[in-house]
Amino acid sequence: MASAPVFAAAPSPEALAKKAGVAWPAVIAHRGASYDAPESTRPAYIAARDLGADYLEMDLQRTRDGQLVAFHDDTLLRTTDVATRFPDRRDKPISAFTLAELRELDAGSWFNTAYPDRARPAFQGAKVLTLDEIIDIADADPENRTGLYIETKVPSLYPGIEADLKAKLISRGWLTPSGEVAAGHHVVLQTFEKASLELLAKEMPKVPKVLLLWVGEGSIEPESKVAFADSGIKDKAAYYASQRPASKEAFASWVDFAKAQGAVGTGPSAALTKGGDQSYMDLVQPWMNKLTHAKGLLVHVYTVDDPVDFDKVKKAGVDGIFTNRTAELLKFDGRPSKRSVQAILDDEGY
Repeated sequence: MASAPVFAAAPSPEALAKKAGVAWPAVIAHRGASYDAPESTRPAYIAARDLGADYLEMDLQRTRDGQLVAFHDDTLLRTTDVATRFPDRRDKPISAFTLAELRELDAGSWFNTAYPDRARPAFQGAKVLTLDEIIDIADADPENRTGLYIETKVPSLYPGIEADLKAKLISRGWLTPSGEVAAGHHVVLQTFEKASLELLAKEMPKVPKVLLLWVGEGSIEPESKVAFADSGIKDKAAYYASQRPASKEAFASWVDFAKAQGAVGTGPSAALTKGGDQSYMDLVQPWMNKLTHAKGLLVHVYTVDDPVDFDKVKKAGVDGIFTNRTAELLKFDGRPSKRSVQAILDDEGY
């Protein structure tokens, strides 16, 4: 009788991460320590760095005069005083403003209003940061340099931003002239957009990349085409949680695309136990993570803040977590910070 074929076992996720030069398990500070300080601002990134996050995560956009800055939303309304400073451009994207104009904005006071229990007077007047300034924060301790986890945000608004990013990372010594991650540095690039992933792969084939996952138009084909407005569901988080890929094949096709472009992982969303405005589709079900691992890719889930959900997604098999609560995730992972967020912010003058 012929013997059964012998197949090599898939590498462990830890081995995959080591080969890719990616932290495992990864603590990814989502817009910095954004539970504790205004997102994407200096205090948020300094707190995340000093707590011990593996990566400072950011959304990269480009100003009218070509400067790369970290900002999440399509407009400035939610987290700045743009409506007061530039009322005629209140709904415009970052690309409608020069860096000097962005410097006039207060990107911190909104946080004090939204979260009075975490408010600090010194957050008032916090500025929109350039990529250079975040690199400066990450570079502060060369012996223990924090990594960068960079998303090309609405890249269709910024043709060529992938090439701009490469040039910046090379000029700052984070990539070698040949495009490899420099020794002592850690970089992951991320995007929701297939076209941008292709361009990142073309510009920086040797840099770890992650394809972010979503269910809906322009992303994974949904089981239901009913929009939120027509669904009869009042809570948006509940609507998102109800959304599922049309099939296993629809999910797998995005994983396959990521693999084909040389990505090292995917970045799926999670449905959170308590709901909330960062609770989305459950794309970290065990079968999804097993499928992704079997294809040789890592899984970095967004955005998880509570221990009950840390436990849930870890048991499902994820390899890294985007979190607003860096201190809590580090504690859950068994490597608590020696200093509290409060002490770090106090010491930094906030």
